[in-house]
Amino acid sequence: MPVISRGLEGIVAAESRLGNVNGAEGSLHYCGYSIDELVEHCCYEEVVYLLWHNRLPKLSELKELKTGLRAERELPAGVIDFIKSAPRNARPIDVMRTAVSMLGCYDTVRGDLLSMTENEQIAIKLTSQIGVIAAYFHRARRGLELPPVRKDLGEAAHFLYLLTGEEPTPDAEKTLDVAYILHAEHGFNASTFTARVVSSTLSDMYSAISAAIGALKGPLHGGANEGVIHMLEEIGSLDQVDRWVEDALANKRKIMGIGHRVYKVLDPRAPHLKKMAVKLSDELGEAKWIMMSERIAEMMSERKGLNANVDFYSATVYHSLGIPTDLFTPIFAISRMSGWTAHVLEQNADNRLFRPLSEYIGRSLGTPVPPINER
Repeated sequence: MPVISRGLEGIVAAESRLGNVNGAEGSLHYCGYSIDELVEHCCYEEVVYLLWHNRLPKLSELKELKTGLRAERELPAGVIDFIKSAPRNARPIDVMRTAVSMLGCYDTVRGDLLSMTENEQIAIKLTSQIGVIAAYFHRARRGLELPPVRKDLGEAAHFLYLLTGEEPTPDAEKTLDVAYILHAEHGFNASTFTARVVSSTLSDMYSAISAAIGALKGPLHGGANEGVIHMLEEIGSLDQVDRWVEDALANKRKIMGIGHRVYKVLDPRAPHLKKMAVKLSDELGEAKWIMMSERIAEMMSERKGLNANVDFYSATVYHSLGIPTDLFTPIFAISRMSGWTAHVLEQNADNRLFRPLSEYIGRSLGTPVPPINER
């Protein structure tokens, strides 16, 4: 008899060298390295190299990767025209998805990079350009000029610069860099699995990544971090938290940022983001959001035995950095681009078309078709 697992829970669909998510222990490793070690000792670009090459870069290799990423930041004129003409009330994640799809219409292969495969070149372009897309649309919808890209800033610093028009402080750059690392890879989550399924058909990487962004958009996946801030704004103040949570539990209302499909204990990324959220709140003198968050987390742990996940504190971090709420999910996509592209490269290296079965539970087989006047 076939085994039916709704949502593919517990099903191992393929092997991967990239990420190991241990839900029982609450640990996360990229290519064998603990997320705690990577946050402590590496920058985001080192993690990008690790995911693409299955090893940490030497100093010369890191420099070469940074140079390569910075060289590919320029968007095609047609994509910039689309960003400028997109409706100002469009969701940034929708503009990002469409712009990535448009990038697939332009030539990718460079004559001076013949040592790299086409997909490796696309991976560099997408990782480099995805942040430019998000920042440019935010500025365009506010009627602001689009500053020229720069080649002297790292990925996190460059995004913040394009977003605000000013160079970020070292603390702001470091904070976003750590957030990028924490979101870079997470096993066969919905968006990554989507990318691999599309890639398994031997479709192009742009199609796979566009599909992944569409999956990430959902409120049960990457859209959850936006939901956290909306929840905090709805609650309003610390003295309203207890009553709001009790009412939500009584009405079986989902509390955003709490619980995880895989982790049965604390999400290992959450403490890093909580630490940054507390630090930013102290620096800004705005402790309201983190205090509310901590009380919600405490109540949910006591009442339901559920812990905060990565979205719960990343929302406060991004909010404290002055990033608009509807850019939270696009930032998730910026971070995860390295992981998505790594999975597409891995899928193509040893491809097998994903083709699961389904259990038919419909009308009796062979049911005769009634005449139209008897239906």
